[in-house]
Amino acid sequence: MNLILLGPPGVGKGTQAKLLIDRFGIPQISTGDILRAAVKDLTPMGVKAKGFMDAGALVPDEVVIGIVEERLAQPDCQKGFILDGFPRTVPQADALGKVLSGMGKQIDHVVSLSVDKDELLKRLTGRRACSKCGAGYHVDFAPSKVAGVCDACGGDLFQREDDKEATILNRLAVYEAQTAPLISYYGAAGVLRSVDGLGTVDGVQAEILAVLQGAR
Repeated sequence: MNLILLGPPGVGKGTQAKLLIDRFGIPQISTGDILRAAVKDLTPMGVKAKGFMDAGALVPDEVVIGIVEERLAQPDCQKGFILDGFPRTVPQADALGKVLSGMGKQIDHVVSLSVDKDELLKRLTGRRACSKCGAGYHVDFAPSKVAGVCDACGGDLFQREDDKEATILNRLAVYEAQTAPLISYYGAAGVLRSVDGLGTVDGVQAEILAVLQGAR
C-alpha cells in the first residue's frame, strides 16, 4: 500500500504515520530525513544536494525528486510506503507520478487530514520544551505539574520560535498557497480520502483505517 499523508502543520500527520507504520509494516518517508541521509551517505543525489546546501541555496525540485526516487527503490519500500511532507506542490506531484510510473508503482491513497485554523493554532502555540533536557509539554493537552517547570529535571519551559503565532500563521499561509491545491489534484485522480483530524488519536486512526479499507 502506497500512501501520502496530506494536511497542514499541526494536523497530526506524524502521529498517525507512526501508527500506520506499526499496522502495515511499511516505512514512513520524510523528505527532510531522507535528504539528510542522502547527504550523509554521499549518494549520487545526496552529493548534488550537498552542493546546493553548502552554497546556502534551496535544493531544487529535480534533486529532491531524485532523492525520493533513490529512497523508494530500497528493499523496505517493496511492500509500500508512507510519504509525509511530500509532495508539497502540484509540480512535485506530477514529477512523483512519473517516477512511480517508471518504477511500476502508483499512489493508492492520499489521506487528507483537516482541522480548523483555531484548533491548529491551539495545538501548535501551546507546545513547550524544556531548556535543559528538551522534554516536550503542551499547556492544554500535556501540561507540566508546575507551570513553566519541567517535571523531569526542573528546567525552565519555553516556546520555540517555530511555535509562535506569527510563525505558525505564515506556515499555514504557505500551506494554503502551495500544498492545499493537491487536495483537488488527487481528488481528480480518484485517490483522495478525506478524514477529520479533530478527535482522539485512536479515533482519527480508526477513521483512516476505515477509508483505507473502503468502509466509508
